[in-house]
Order: sequence, then structure tokens, then C-alpha cells
Amino acid sequence: MDIFIIIILVIAAVLLFMVELFIIPGISLASFAAVTCLVVANYLAYVDLGSTAFVITLIVSLAATLVTVILFMRSKTLDRVSLKETINSSVENLKKTSVKVGDEGVTTTRLALVGYANIYNQIVEVTSCDGFLNADTPVKVERITNGTIYVRKQ
Repeated sequence: MDIFIIIILVIAAVLLFMVELFIIPGISLASFAAVTCLVVANYLAYVDLGSTAFVITLIVSLAATLVTVILFMRSKTLDRVSLKETINSSVENLKKTSVKVGDEGVTTTRLALVGYANIYNQIVEVTSCDGFLNADTPVKVERITNGTIYVRKQ
């Protein structure tokens, strides 16, 4: 009966480890349960069957986990569940706009540090140098750094 319980615990640990690795990534309940199953299986092997059974259980449980991961990675199952879509969209390019330092405009949204402003009939994303600004506040372009437009209240 002891050997049967140890085998069930090792199988449960391998299955929980696979769930953790491929279905619910991150540290979750499945990983804690898998580690607990392995620890309990090895503890029972040591207490009930002796140190030789403990070493055998430890080697078998580690080998079973490793072999299962390798076989699952090489199978086509992972290819069937993986995401294959590509993203074709891009971020608005600042080079398309004609906004320059010193240009004036009006905020169209509230600038909670970042928002939108209408600068010479172009709606662009801007960052406030003065903190929070309400909508319809006149602003002036202070600087442009790495594609980010910084504005200051007039």
C-alpha cells in the first residue's frame, strides 16, 4: 500500500508540474501542490521503506518530471496551443507630425501628466511639464524628446 501511495503522489506531482508549466504559468497553487506531493512521496519512501527506497523515489520522480517535460516540448501539442498571430499595428510616428518646439495649442483632454492636445489642428499625445492640466487649457510645446512632446501651460 505504501508503494502505491508513493507512485500516486509522484504521478500527481508530475501532472501538477505540467499544469503549472504549460497551462497556468507563474507561481501558483499547482506548483506548491506539485512540490508538496514530491516532498511527501519522498518522505513516505524514507520513513516507510528506508533510505534506499528514498534515493530510488527521488531519482525516479526527478527523471519522470524531466522526461515528461522533454516529451511534451517535442510533441506537436505545444504547437497546437501556442499563439501564432503577429501584430501588424504600429505606434503613431512623430515624424508624420509637423509639431515643433514653441508651437502653441489647446489640450483636448485632461492632462494627468499625459493626454491629448490640439496643436495647429493636429491631435497629438503630449506630456505635461506643469503637472495636471484641465481640458481646454492653452499650452506651448516646451521640448520634444524621443518622440514625446512635452508641453507647458501658457
